[in-house]
Amino acid sequence: MQRSISGAGGAAPARPAAPAAWPARAAAWLRGQARYRPALALWLVFLAVSLATRLVLAGVALADGQVGGSMLPRMAVVGALFDAVTGLYACLPLLAALWLLPRRALRTRAARLLLWAGMLAACTAFLYLGAAEYFFFREFDARFNYVAVEYLIYPTEVFVNLRDSYPVGTALALACLAAAALVPVLRGAVRAALDDRAGLARRSPLPLAALALAGLATAGMDLQTASVPYNRVAGELAANGVYAFFSALRNADIDYPRYYAGLPQAEAERRARAMVAQANTRFLHGPGGGHPLARHVDNSDLGPPRPRHVIILLQESLGAEFVGSLGGAGWTPNLDRIAAQSLSFTQVYATGTRTVRGMEAVATALPPVPPESVLKKRGYQDVFNLASIARQAGYSPTFIYGGYGSFDNMNAFFGANGWRTIDRTDLPPARFANIWGIDDEDLLADALGEYDAQVARGERVFSVVMSTSNHKPFTFPEGVPGVPAQGGGREAGVRYADHAIGRFFDALRRRPWYRDAMLVIVADHGARVYGREQVPVGSYAIPFVVHAPGMVEPGRDGTLASQADVAPTLLGLLRLSYDTRWFGRDILRVPPGQGYALFNHNRDVALLRGERLATLGFGGTVQTESWDGRSLAPAAGDAGLERDATAIFQVADLALRSGWQHNPSQQESHGEQ
Repeated sequence: MQRSISGAGGAAPARPAAPAAWPARAAAWLRGQARYRPALALWLVFLAVSLATRLVLAGVALADGQVGGSMLPRMAVVGALFDAVTGLYACLPLLAALWLLPRRALRTRAARLLLWAGMLAACTAFLYLGAAEYFFFREFDARFNYVAVEYLIYPTEVFVNLRDSYPVGTALALACLAAAALVPVLRGAVRAALDDRAGLARRSPLPLAALALAGLATAGMDLQTASVPYNRVAGELAANGVYAFFSALRNADIDYPRYYAGLPQAEAERRARAMVAQANTRFLHGPGGGHPLARHVDNSDLGPPRPRHVIILLQESLGAEFVGSLGGAGWTPNLDRIAAQSLSFTQVYATGTRTVRGMEAVATALPPVPPESVLKKRGYQDVFNLASIARQAGYSPTFIYGGYGSFDNMNAFFGANGWRTIDRTDLPPARFANIWGIDDEDLLADALGEYDAQVARGERVFSVVMSTSNHKPFTFPEGVPGVPAQGGGREAGVRYADHAIGRFFDALRRRPWYRDAMLVIVADHGARVYGREQVPVGSYAIPFVVHAPGMVEPGRDGTLASQADVAPTLLGLLRLSYDTRWFGRDILRVPPGQGYALFNHNRDVALLRGERLATLGFGGTVQTESWDGRSLAPAAGDAGLERDATAIFQVADLALRSGWQHNPSQQESHGEQ
């Protein structure tokens, strides 16, 4: 007979716990983890500051038209994930200390003081980083990235520049005051931790779970999680600045083939060879026979060589947006005056956003392979560069810098690659200087004196002069018309740099060797990279002017090119024939419509050809956009362009890693290819 479960004589079986009991039990368990309340409080402070920072930056981006309101929900959700994970990382040291310290040790006076001091320092740091992110975003339209990592390598120049350019002291004082007001609110969490009596076994699950979550987050997410196709700024806002900084630091010496799109090596070399080939070049090796781009350049069809004293003024942050002759703001009357008497290339782009990228391109004609310039890579010595050819042609190359040449490894690189280096420590005392260097007027006057001495010794001048004045904190000598000594911002910087160029040009024209000189003016990069595009092409446009009386006819050339094409073009104007292994081309020999430009922006690289830009992203992404001369827009994939972009950067990376880009030990065979 079946027993009734509700019969009078039978006991009812136990029922499962009601679902509502589980949250209550979980809450009770969490209340039992009182020791970790200081870490939880700090985590919540970090989340609050990160959210406030994101809201402020989103407001800036919305006001600038860089993101739309429809993007905000995704930014909020993805951003909360990044903030939670980054906050967990930030709190792990405190969590570990609270876990492992015995109660008796935790309650000592020294431990309590250390806990309070640590929480005060952490809250101050969180608040101050929020302010720092605002200023960084206003400058770069980005979270902390590899630029921030590179700057911290040279703290003297960077921190003094920050102090002079931004309200660092005010921001730090406000952060300290806000943290001092906030920390007492957390005293209940500290008391709970000090009163907690849980043993090691009971208090271990939570920190072990936190460590496991941190490990899973490290393996399962990266900055690609935050990226937004065709809108770089939206991806930056979804990320977390602290996370982005440590991601850049971790990937500072990345394995390029592992993280970027690739091709079969034979195809990559074939495409790269086709891209650099010109009518006057002959490859020195067949496929697989050595450096794939090693070739002989024959300029004898233009006539005999025309040796000139070559002076390259590499101008700090002088973007085309300021140059009147290029349709810019008109702040460069002297440069415009010189350009009218010179050959001006009107569609030239910087390869990167840092001075070392400009130096790399002009001196070595290399594509801007991430993450950093060849000036700072291991094995930077004996790289094939302009001095390699200039010395063979009888020149005496010099690199002259108004600052300290230890910055960004400048002196070490140029000194190890055939240039005699002259920096601030070698120059006479200037009438004015700031943390970046002596004023441009004195720098160029000193350089001209050096050239006079070289000419008097019978040397042929070949020089790169790197200016510094057009840079924050924008401080200048007194008495320059139209240039306030301070407070004039970027316009004052550009006008002062132009003023110094004009004085140098006028002084050069009075030299007896002027008509035997070639003056080259080119920027190292634009003033500020801005915009929502993955690679904001418009802000990379720069001037490139060649003045050589009686040798170069004044005019304008609109061929699309980049800084990597500067060196081959100058050697072509000098009618030198030479063996080379660089990646640039002579702009004056590029057939109509076949020009291209190479770019690096943060971790992305790109190739612009015609009206299409192919961008290779960290993580193997590839995208094509259309370019109308002003802005980029999504476009259908262009397989040929994308494969060419992949090829040129892949071959450049291999050339650097394999040692191919070093100077050849002996003259390479002029064998057929």
